[in-house]
Amino acid sequence: MDEDSKLSRKTVLRAALAAGVAAPVALIGGPALARTTAVPELTPSCHDDDDPTPAQTEGPYFKPNSPERTDLVTPGTQGTRLTVSGHVFGLACLPVNRALLDFWQADVNGAYDNTGYTFRGHQYTDAQGAFRLSTIVPGLYPGRTRHIHVKVQAPGRPSLTTQLYFPDEPRNNTDTIFDARLLMTVRDNGSAKEAAFDFVLNVPQNPTSTPPTSTSPGGTTWTAGTGYAAGARVAYGGRGYVCLQGHTAQPGWEPPAVPALWRAE
Repeated sequence: MDEDSKLSRKTVLRAALAAGVAAPVALIGGPALARTTAVPELTPSCHDDDDPTPAQTEGPYFKPNSPERTDLVTPGTQGTRLTVSGHVFGLACLPVNRALLDFWQADVNGAYDNTGYTFRGHQYTDAQGAFRLSTIVPGLYPGRTRHIHVKVQAPGRPSLTTQLYFPDEPRNNTDTIFDARLLMTVRDNGSAKEAAFDFVLNVPQNPTSTPPTSTSPGGTTWTAGTGYAAGARVAYGGRGYVCLQGHTAQPGWEPPAVPALWRAE
């Protein structure tokens, strides 16, 4: 079976996540299934051991400390409304919970706000690895095609800096930075546009393994997949920890690795 006749695991996982149902167990640990018409391919495929999403230059306009928000549109904002949605996955095409996405872009005239934070903002993926950004279609400026900047970072992992592009843009053919692997899927929705893109981060995942737990005796042991409220106490590696922020634990977020979430007692 050739690559074009396969249905990527990520496509089925994305459809299951969107429908609010669990992905098939056979899919989590097995090969891709035959393509059907029931689940359309919305974004670039993700297969086991696939290359992560390509990195690109940060450019001169990045600013740290952007506000946390999913909507970059304010009253009176000019431009075509755009919604960008998708998921963040690891190398096994499993969703990454609480991944940080920091977006910045030009306004409708192709200008960046370098004094404030217009069209700048960060957000986190939900438990299904999903994100959603409300913004506008960015304007053009000399030397570049239309694009949106983003940094994506899984908890405790290095940050990916890259850019997202729009299909059928004339300048795609002349922009020396443009990479077709970073094209979003874009469609019209009335006077607005909807775009989709899924990121694949260089995060090792083993879908067939049992989530790690603490082997410490006594007390409540830290367990991946458990929801912890602020103030909860767990044992991990022979030491006690207090939860500082409510969250759902996941591999890579063991108490010693995330001091923002756990304080050692």
